[in-house]
Amino acid sequence: MMAAVLAATIRLPFLLIFAAVLFAAGVYGVLARRNAVLVLMSIELMLNAVNVNLVAFSAYLHQLTGQVFALFVITVAAAEIGIGLAIVILIYRNRETINVDEINLLKW
Repeated sequence: MMAAVLAATIRLPFLLIFAAVLFAAGVYGVLARRNAVLVLMSIELMLNAVNVNLVAFSAYLHQLTGQVFALFVITVAAAEIGIGLAIVILIYRNRETINVDEINLLKW
């Protein structure tokens, strides 16, 4: 019922513009930030923009497939942030920095 009310009050182009702004902010955060935690947060912001698109089109088309897929994306994002933060903590313990520019662990 709530999704039907939301779809009736907020039009699809507004949701798509909102998702595009969220995604653009996430891309800017990934490209401009040097802190690994902020880069992970920017990736989560981009995933949330994708979720907004999935739910918006799901409500627009009156189907539940987009909402179910958004739940799967949220689950994968939670696992990704858990593993990502564990890697960042290990890098901080070894290198004492989480600056992305100073991390060259994969170089010979």
